[in-house]
Amino acid sequence: MGQIILIRHGETTWSASRRHTSYTDLELTPDGERQAHALGSALADRRFVAVLTSPRIRALRTAQLAGLAVTGTDEDLAEWNYGEYEGRTTAEIHQERPGWSVWSDGCPGGESPSEVGERLDRLLTKLHPLLDRGSVALVGHAHSLRVLGARWVGLPPSAGGVLRLDTATLNLLGHEHGRRVILRWNQPLSPTAESAATTARH
Repeated sequence: MGQIILIRHGETTWSASRRHTSYTDLELTPDGERQAHALGSALADRRFVAVLTSPRIRALRTAQLAGLAVTGTDEDLAEWNYGEYEGRTTAEIHQERPGWSVWSDGCPGGESPSEVGERLDRLLTKLHPLLDRGSVALVGHAHSLRVLGARWVGLPPSAGGVLRLDTATLNLLGHEHGRRVILRWNQPLSPTAESAATTARH
């Protein structure tokens, strides 16, 4: 069986300010573009039978700048729909709803944890025949990829809450003794990859 590489998109203005971003289509910041270039250096030796991204610009652009040959986009890779909480920070939401957590409460006018889990389960089902042929890269978003990581190892969607995921990090899902495991999580880019990306920009 192949492995699944999960890649969170590079920085945007809203991710930098910790604002919930799902359907709002934002470009990468200059730092986000630099991060995406650095991902290319880190992935240079890997080969994929498929590269799927969220339809959002920030995910597509990250894949392109990383030098990945995108084979398709999938709405199931889109970020958690935050509904009425789109563009707001957790601190702002807590002012009117103390104790709120996306992992347990979901979002009014948006998705519940179980709904996000269902569509990422659907995505994993679609990936199964591809993994028989080799590894797959998925470029997406923080919360939805965290749910995907949890579902890969059989945990409920809410377990994604303990899987912190920073921008432009590498994550690896695979197998050990026939069981699904998380091989690597939230791995920052190496200084070598960062340096190579910076050099390429000038």
